[in-house]
Amino acid sequence: MARFSVVVPAHRVQGYLRECLESVLAQSFADLELIVVDDASPDASAAIAAEYAERDPRVRPIRLDRHGGTGVARNTGASHASGEFLLFLDGDDLLLPGALHSIDDALDAEADVVLFGHDKVDWWETVRPGGDQLAPGADPLAVTPAAWNRVIRRSFWVTHALRFDDGPYEDVVPVHRATLLAAERLRLLDRVCVRWRRRRGGSHSTTPGRAHFAITDRYEHLLGSPSGPRLFPYAVAHLLTVLADPGRIRPADRADFFRAVARLHRTYRPAGHEPAGDAQRALAAGSYTAFETLRTANGRVRAARSALTRHKKRLRASLMKLAYRTDRRRALDPQLAVFSAYWNRGPACNPLAIYHKARELAPHIKGVWVVSSRHRDKVPAGMPYVIEGSRRYWQAMARATYLVNNASFPGGFVKRPGQIYLQTHHGTPLKKMGLDQRRYPAGTHGISFQKVLDHTDQWDFSLSANPHSTEVWERVYPSAYAALELGYPRNDVYASATPADIARVRGGLGIAEDHKVLLYAPTHRDYQKGFLPRLDLPRLVRALGPGYVVLVRAHYFYGSSADLADHPQILDVTDHGRVEDLCLAADALITDYSSLMFDYACLDRPIITYAPDWQAYRLARGAYFDLLSGVPGETPGAVATTEDQLISLLQDGSWDTDDTTKLREAFRARFCPHDDGRAAERVVRAVFGV
Repeated sequence: MARFSVVVPAHRVQGYLRECLESVLAQSFADLELIVVDDASPDASAAIAAEYAERDPRVRPIRLDRHGGTGVARNTGASHASGEFLLFLDGDDLLLPGALHSIDDALDAEADVVLFGHDKVDWWETVRPGGDQLAPGADPLAVTPAAWNRVIRRSFWVTHALRFDDGPYEDVVPVHRATLLAAERLRLLDRVCVRWRRRRGGSHSTTPGRAHFAITDRYEHLLGSPSGPRLFPYAVAHLLTVLADPGRIRPADRADFFRAVARLHRTYRPAGHEPAGDAQRALAAGSYTAFETLRTANGRVRAARSALTRHKKRLRASLMKLAYRTDRRRALDPQLAVFSAYWNRGPACNPLAIYHKARELAPHIKGVWVVSSRHRDKVPAGMPYVIEGSRRYWQAMARATYLVNNASFPGGFVKRPGQIYLQTHHGTPLKKMGLDQRRYPAGTHGISFQKVLDHTDQWDFSLSANPHSTEVWERVYPSAYAALELGYPRNDVYASATPADIARVRGGLGIAEDHKVLLYAPTHRDYQKGFLPRLDLPRLVRALGPGYVVLVRAHYFYGSSADLADHPQILDVTDHGRVEDLCLAADALITDYSSLMFDYACLDRPIITYAPDWQAYRLARGAYFDLLSGVPGETPGAVATTEDQLISLLQDGSWDTDDTTKLREAFRARFCPHDDGRAAERVVRAVFGV
């Protein structure tokens, strides 16, 4: 029998679940079982739990056929537990290093319950104290009434028939009952053991509404018990905290919630109890007017801040073009779709593939592209477009029903109700993205992460190519959008291209049929200005001989390089309009950390990782996995960290062996599971409803 059974309910936590499970399995105290209850989650939570179960026999995944809520999932986990003590941990929270050792040390033979400390982390990764007092002599009823800040002896849990309720505030009744029943068999551990995550959305604690009235029912159940008088002051304090939180109780519901709490106060107030503070006195008197007057007085600073915010918004609105404001009052055009790619650099990437497929499957949709004035020459003849910031641009943005982008639209755009925004992204993430970049300030260059979140709030759909991307996007761009894990439309061409198509592309580049083509595509580095190849390209082609051609594709931030223009075996294709064509033309890809490797893997051709500055890149920008580890699913093929190594493996053939093929197969399985040539079709049908 394990010492601890850690029960983790999992529902819509795919972006956080891996980190949660790792935090448990990495504990120095290893005598545990980890029960992951998939609460019929529609995301990849079940797959993640199964993956960890394959790796570690301590992990036991359980699947519920129907979504029952956190309480049902925890009860299910507890019923399957075999450990001596139960520890309930939410799927987006963390068990801090050394926590189980400290908890075990606090458990003596008589202890049935141990309460421990927690801290809080928000979506900015800002960690704040939990605020509970756990020093000797502290009142355990004053500790946050939650399932995740205590361990409970399993026999105690079963003997007293403790169970979580259905619906919100499911833990209030059982945790308070456990605290009251344990009495002298309860211990306090003055150590932070759990990091509780406050998510930006997706939980009842951050969603205002009448669902929060459930807490009054929970406390009525408790206050009507023999222990009610002992619990009464803590119940009132908790209820007033909920009442004062605009993130839970809407202004329109505040009076009703106050009356519900006042009724409990009137019904269960113990004899001789004196209200503590003005708020409780207003509650005892049942006077919502008095309570609101007090709240208003105490909220003057908050009101001033809100007024300032409103003023800024009014100023911004007043500067917005009158024509745009007028157009936004007109009806949306149900047939108009606006497309943009790479910050208005011209038609490309996933939006372009979706545009073409929509013309085929939804010909009633009128697509128009947004481009900046300096990139208008990149729009093919006959393709409708508007210039960023022009009158026609604001008209299109005001009236389009569909918005498709792989980056973001210019500032000043206000998304209207009824508009549908598809964020396609433009690569599978190896480097840290979104809110994860806050840990790497050297590469953020003044990014406003609040603006990042404001932009994220506009999305209705977030497209991803694989489970890895889905999990990352959900965590680093937290909002209420729906994830579309359908594959990357831009990669459809790799499944449909014929030998004739490839010959046409190579011919257009002036490449002879018998030449071996290497595509060298290094990525952008935040700590480097301008394109600086970390490879002596003339030396490379001299070493390989006349039968090779190297296509050089610099990151679009840099543009073409005049230094590459004069060598017959080196073609600078940085400004080539379609990177997909370059991939089709290439027999192998040489890259460092570019997301192009994930796309190129669809072709099942050799990928060579040339990473002379991997350590510096990881420190400056961060990475989600070790590209050079040699682990299947992380390393796509042969690896070189010096120029001599790269030349050697190209000369001796070790760039394409049975071992590199196996690595590539695992890489493709992980990152290209949906790239079957029909991703654009799936996206068009999902977004445009055809």
